[in-house]
Amino acid sequence: MIALACDHAALDMKKDIIEMLNEMGLEYKDFGTYEQSSCDYPIYGARAARAVASGECDRGIVICGTGIGMSLVANKVPGIRCVVCSEPYSAQLSRMHNDSNMLAFGARVIGSGTARMITKIWLETPFEGGRHQRRVDMITGVEGGIYPE
Repeated sequence: MIALACDHAALDMKKDIIEMLNEMGLEYKDFGTYEQSSCDYPIYGARAARAVASGECDRGIVICGTGIGMSLVANKVPGIRCVVCSEPYSAQLSRMHNDSNMLAFGARVIGSGTARMITKIWLETPFEGGRHQRRVDMITGVEGGIYPE
């Protein structure tokens, strides 16, 4: 299950991503917003991130004007590794090397076609593990106050 959230600037792009998820046969849970009136993105980004961190959802996609605000709020939730991507290569490597569990992008930065391409690659790319797992463990350690030397 994929957690979804957006702010007012990204409602149309979220609808495009929902259409793509439906085409791919993937389940999702939409945490808002649902209308284009101005809203506070941290509310919706935090809801989606908590769903991923708790295991209610496997991964999450959050969208705002730039992707930056949503990624910042998502990354405040322990257990979340949210990446902002504006092109597919970073999305792919974020999965392969960092085991990213949330994806953010900006509706004012990229178009719908690019958003779909990034999302598809991010959803289909597995984590490689191996030497990368050690680094992911270090990232998780920082959340608990253990800083790599």
